[in-house]
Amino acid sequence: MTNIRQMTDFLLELDALKHINRRSYISGGERLENSAEHSWHLAMACWNIAEHFQLNVDMAKLLQYALVHDLGEVDAGDTFLYSTERKTANEAERQCVKRFSEHKGNHIQNLLSVWDEQEFGDSIEAKLMKAVDRLLPFLLNIAAQGKTWKLHQIKASQVKKAHAFIADDFPELHQWLSENIKFATEQGWLLADDSAEVASE
Repeated sequence: MTNIRQMTDFLLELDALKHINRRSYISGGERLENSAEHSWHLAMACWNIAEHFQLNVDMAKLLQYALVHDLGEVDAGDTFLYSTERKTANEAERQCVKRFSEHKGNHIQNLLSVWDEQEFGDSIEAKLMKAVDRLLPFLLNIAAQGKTWKLHQIKASQVKKAHAFIADDFPELHQWLSENIKFATEQGWLLADDSAEVASE
């Protein structure tokens, strides 16, 4: 017989993701987004974008990837996209997911392998999830007039580099990003690397 107490304890442990604040501000800019909110937004955005582009994806796998992607932040915390500590954070996140996978109340048998697939795999589902994971904080920054970018003095070249991989598999998304990087730089939300950068694009 299933031990309901163990299962509910596990569910409460998952709830801790709501306490992890990210660097992006929600639309309107009044507060920071938390990682649980981001996970929901990521799942919905992946679903919608896959349908929009009529991509041949395993939707169940795609949504699992989105839901598990930031789970490791319960222990590791959120790591800013432009931080130099991302590799260390990746290892800490995996250890957290491993801890969750071994919890007596967890009945998702492939929890850790799903996390590994989305993190290290190159399937269309993993690629889309990673692209959308970059798209959403970018979108929130545009909506908040670059609030996070301005606070951390982020340069346009940093944003271009972080999003460059999207061009190969999702060129339309990358084109939209490129246009809005230019716009954000013109608005002063992103720092131009030199005085000619905006004019040269």
